Amino acid sequence: MSLGDAAALALALASLAAPAGAAHAESPRVLYMLHCQGCHLADGSGSPGAVPALNGQVARFLAVPGGREFLVRVPGSASAPMSDADLAAVLNWIVARFGPAAEAEAARPYAEDEVARLRREPLLDVAATRRALVEAIGRNP
Repeated sequence: MSLGDAAALALALASLAAPAGAAHAESPRVLYMLHCQGCHLADGSGSPGAVPALNGQVARFLAVPGGREFLVRVPGSASAPMSDADLAAVLNWIVARFGPAAEAEAARPYAEDEVARLRREPLLDVAATRRALVEAIGRNP
């Protein structure tokens, strides 16, 4: 673990000790560490066959119909204990961090109101939806 990662982890752990209802000022990176990294790992590699990789993949979802919505509605995002503004910031950070860069730069950033609207729509079949999106990504040059 790098010194920067250790410092961010220490900050994240310290925030857990904050009183309930305390204002949160965590960066999107720290929020990723707290709510996403446990499954998707620090480098976004995921766990083959269990947790999808983000690294080199996630921004491609934004280039196909339904992909943008999927990233908000997938259960780990939709049910994350974050405000809509924080989830938008984390998703924007994930897209920029894990790319690919060209797709990330071309993507329209998530906004709080968009996230608020999409989170309320349950995603009924995550696996089938993801499979269809991955196929669409494969057809999208």
